[in-house]
Amino acid sequence: MPMLDWNTYRDQVAGAVGRLGHLTPDAVRGYSMINGAGRKLGRFDEKTRELIALAVAVSLRCDGCITVHAEAARKNGATEEELAEALSVAVSVNAGAALIYSTRTLEAFHAAEEAAVA
Repeated sequence: MPMLDWNTYRDQVAGAVGRLGHLTPDAVRGYSMINGAGRKLGRFDEKTRELIALAVAVSLRCDGCITVHAEAARKNGATEEELAEALSVAVSVNAGAALIYSTRTLEAFHAAEEAAVA
């Protein structure tokens, strides 16, 4: 059984963004401008852009991004295997970030210890 009805959720997200757009049209228009800016460069095909977007969405933990970009990736020909590879990059980067922030946490701990001794 799915964790979420992703199709219904995607429709809900679109409706909520539409309502927000009525309240703050410049913010939503600005988002749309940023979203379209990279496409104009044309260096990545749409499938690749969507796979990158999904890896980033996982890193940001954005379900709205996941549902929108999963549909777009599928429509642009992404396979489950390609998606799994993109997601493995997200897992790797997130694990790497946890490793780096673990070293920063140790450093902060030692700095607090040094301050207590001083």
